Amino acid sequence: MSGAGSPTLTVDGTGITVVIVAGSWHEVVTDGLIAGAQRFLDSAGATHSLVRVPGSFELPIVSKAALDAGADAVVALGVIIRGGTPHFEYVSSATTDGLTRVALDTGKPVGFGVLTTDDEQQALDRAGIEGSKEDKGAEAAEAALATVVALRSLAR
Repeated sequence: MSGAGSPTLTVDGTGITVVIVAGSWHEVVTDGLIAGAQRFLDSAGATHSLVRVPGSFELPIVSKAALDAGADAVVALGVIIRGGTPHFEYVSSATTDGLTRVALDTGKPVGFGVLTTDDEQQALDRAGIEGSKEDKGAEAAEAALATVVALRSLAR
């Protein structure tokens, strides 16, 4: 599993506002990612809300809107599973590039929790649900909060 060697961070989310922006495809996996992000944000004391979008392609524009509206960070969650056409490459690339641009343009963190997998089992293994090996929703939320804290420490 690619999660080997991941850091353990202690993050205090008090006073941090996060918007979880999640796609709607692959409901079981996406719902697991959302639950993992919410669990982590609750345990860290962050304030959070959820906005659903149709798919991963829509994550960048809604993430930017959430940050422009005052959120301190966004956790972007989605699932893109490889199929038999080039669609996977186009959507994965556009989503990744778009979310990177949002973070750089706004100067605010975007926790990247978009799964790009070869098959549904790989997505289930990362969804943070019963039987999963990883919880990428929680990891994305942790990264977003830790980055808010890092940016605030630099601004002092």
